[in-house]
Amino acid sequence: MSKKKKKYDHTPYKKGRADNDSPVKAKKHLGQHFLKDEAVAERIGDTLTLNNYKKVLEIGPGTGVLTKYILKKDVDLIAMDLDSESILYLQQNFLLEHPGLANSKSEFKVVEADFLKYDTSQLFGEEQFAITGNFPYNISTQIVFKTLELRDQIPEFTGMFQKEVAARICEKEGNKTYGILSVLVQAFYDAEYLFTVPPEVFNPPPKVESGVLRLIRKEDYSLPCDEKLFFKVVKAAFGQRRKTLRNSLKTFELTDNLREDVIFNRRPEQMSVDDFITLTVNIEKDLL
Repeated sequence: MSKKKKKYDHTPYKKGRADNDSPVKAKKHLGQHFLKDEAVAERIGDTLTLNNYKKVLEIGPGTGVLTKYILKKDVDLIAMDLDSESILYLQQNFLLEHPGLANSKSEFKVVEADFLKYDTSQLFGEEQFAITGNFPYNISTQIVFKTLELRDQIPEFTGMFQKEVAARICEKEGNKTYGILSVLVQAFYDAEYLFTVPPEVFNPPPKVESGVLRLIRKEDYSLPCDEKLFFKVVKAAFGQRRKTLRNSLKTFELTDNLREDVIFNRRPEQMSVDDFITLTVNIEKDLL
């Protein structure tokens, strides 16, 4: 039986307990900013609804501040990090420092790997799993694009991004920040911006605010058009976002009859996700 989705009140962040003594050194080349505020970590852990899945992949666990709140739930957790120092700490010291977690119902495994290059079927086979984490800013959008590739297996995705990126993913048409990521994500997932996190809860603190979001896969996430063509249309349209679709989609060599449609007078930020789907359906027919 599915669990009820937690409702968010979007109340402002309140500073909570902090762990200032990090057992692992943050590495700039990996884009690491370790979360040190327990209240924020717990709140991110609670973004997981656990609806129709039990397996969770945490990307970039670092020192395990978020990890321990995930493990308090009835889940099977795999923590994946590219940082060998983080992996060593999580394998050798983490459960010793948090002995209560070892007695929970959760299964816990640590994997040293690059998520962007890793074959997740080695972890979960064909089973459904959620993704969460405090994502490194320098690869966060790439993580989202790989999630879209794996959407058949990922019913839920939550976590922390640079605030502007999280807001862009959840943005609706009619706004300047609405773009490729907004359309492609929202074609398959319902996106919700949950709350903002200030820099001072990280070690070292980033120069920007962070934002936490949740993506829940749509009940029917199949598209009534060729998905590769849909991606191509969206990327081409926003590739020249100041131009109308009539100009930005010239390379598709569409018939004059289709190009006369009033939809081609619009700019991409004026197009909803459904508009882009309808446009792709019409282009697909035109190209036959």
